[in-house]
Amino acid sequence: MKPAIVQDAGDGRVLMLAWMDEEAERLTRETGEAWFWSRSRQQLWRKGETSGNTLAVEEIRDDCDGDAILLRVRPAGPACHTGSRTCFAPALWRTIKEREQERPEGSYVASLLDAGVARCAQKVGEEGVEVGLAAVAGEREAVVAEAADLVFHLYVLLAAAGVDVAEVEDELARRRR
Repeated sequence: MKPAIVQDAGDGRVLMLAWMDEEAERLTRETGEAWFWSRSRQQLWRKGETSGNTLAVEEIRDDCDGDAILLRVRPAGPACHTGSRTCFAPALWRTIKEREQERPEGSYVASLLDAGVARCAQKVGEEGVEVGLAAVAGEREAVVAEAADLVFHLYVLLAAAGVDVAEVEDELARRRR
């Protein structure tokens, strides 16, 4: 059993980590699609067999010791079961994406998403004003609390607008260059 690091061949972002036994590795090499071993279900699985979010393998690299694999792939949709582009997204983003998919009863996130983009945008505006006012007033603890509210509501707005947080991270990286 080897860990398989899955990387987007287009931009180099690490999408996920999974496990491959010999059979998964053989099937991956033969089919050109990523296969893994599920340790929890104790069975082989082809990525995307139920979601449609497959991984077309462009390159397979073994590490120097032969005890890990790097799969460079072209993903057909999000890699994470939460609906996030990557399993390494911020925890808050993964939680929001899970709420978006599952719509649990009583979920504040689900209720905001059900209210639509305009309501989510309104909440971002409200929270932005509140953090600004707290900062001007020199209320450090309030700035922290309101900034947390702002980031939370911004993430919900991104989900409502169909924008993955990874796209925002990519834009910030482009601006850094």
